[in-house]
Amino acid sequence: MQHWFTYPTNVDPVAIHLGSFGIHWYGISYLVGFIAVGLWMARPAGRKRLGLTTDAIQDFLFYALIGVLVGGRLFFVFNDIVSHWGTGQLGYYLHNPINIIAVWQGGMAFHGGLVGVIVAVVLFIRKHPGLTFSVLGDEIVMLLPIGIALTRIVNFVNNELWGNVCNPDHPWCMIPKADGQWGPAFRHPVQIYEALMDIAVLPIIFLLYKRKPADGVVAWTWFTLYGITRSVAEAFRQPDFHIGVITGGQLYALPMIVIGVIMVVICARKGIHTDVAPVPVAVAAAPVEAPAAEEPPTE
Repeated sequence: MQHWFTYPTNVDPVAIHLGSFGIHWYGISYLVGFIAVGLWMARPAGRKRLGLTTDAIQDFLFYALIGVLVGGRLFFVFNDIVSHWGTGQLGYYLHNPINIIAVWQGGMAFHGGLVGVIVAVVLFIRKHPGLTFSVLGDEIVMLLPIGIALTRIVNFVNNELWGNVCNPDHPWCMIPKADGQWGPAFRHPVQIYEALMDIAVLPIIFLLYKRKPADGVVAWTWFTLYGITRSVAEAFRQPDFHIGVITGGQLYALPMIVIGVIMVVICARKGIHTDVAPVPVAVAAAPVEAPAAEEPPTE
């Protein structure tokens, strides 16, 4: 059987070497993802719908960055402990607490990052009366698949998150980098599968966005689609842990489908669509001061 692809042995996880310091592809993928989301939100129509200035959008991106780093890292540590239960991994983190936040060592969990961003959204809209979770969510998710897809490609570059052992008769399967971690068997390049599915979601949400559905429908549609694509990818991925036939990733992804469908229906029934942000409640309720009475001239 002639296989289509061979894993490139000369791929370096570090994109740019600066002496003892290196810029990793992983960090670049996050950066590009944040830039893409920020540019979409900061376009004139986006600012008009959100009712935010460019500075406020940059402020939100900072909130989201903290949410991704904190949530993603904590979920990774949680999964690491659960998947290695009984091997002393919990004791390792308790005795080395700095490693709980050591994002520079690698290791982030998508679902944790997603929860972190949701918390960031909730905290941010509290500072901006008139801005709703649904409207902000719709704008965030439009180019989010780009960042996620790039991250999956970086997982491939880093020789991590490979799929299950693949039937050698499948010509698209590959042998991972020979570093002793994955063995000599052909495996599903599930990182590429997921990246392609993430990109395939883009035209779907773009077409939906152009139809101007009710606020929140776009965001929750993406949420549902990610749950589907991630569940499919997990069927081929080497699981960290599993409960019965459900892998750890599916344990988080499958509920996204149910929650997303329910929220799409709720948002659609509300039927509220925002093209222009309303005047913030705090501003609308502010009393208008009467002009001061003119003082009589003093002789």
